[in-house]
Amino acid sequence: MALSPLKRAEADLRAFALSYPGAWEDFPWGESAFKVGKKVFVFMHRPSADLHVTVKLPLSGLVALSLPFASPTGYGLGRSSWVTAHFAGRKRPPVDLLKRWIDESYRAIAPKKVVARLGVFPAGAGAGNAR
Repeated sequence: MALSPLKRAEADLRAFALSYPGAWEDFPWGESAFKVGKKVFVFMHRPSADLHVTVKLPLSGLVALSLPFASPTGYGLGRSSWVTAHFAGRKRPPVDLLKRWIDESYRAIAPKKVVARLGVFPAGAGAGNAR
């Protein structure tokens, strides 16, 4: 049986987030939290049939918020450049864009010495090119 577009996107984004140095997955509050050290750089949650992806976007946050599926993250996190993208239905989310957001979030959260070893994230790159 084929995975739904949202489940497939979730699997792709999970693998991508975990491809970063020191990245690991935790499960607080019933959702996936991808961390580097003790700090979260991505939250992913699938309430019902939806997919929510939350990232810290200090550089592209204002542009991200202009998209119809993005909003400031609740609990006051939106004031600190956290953005949540909501997806529902049968259409595949913009996975390449979400990967760029995950990259930006990781670089904002990870220790500077780890980030310095990453190099540049090319547009449209896959997980193997993120390191």
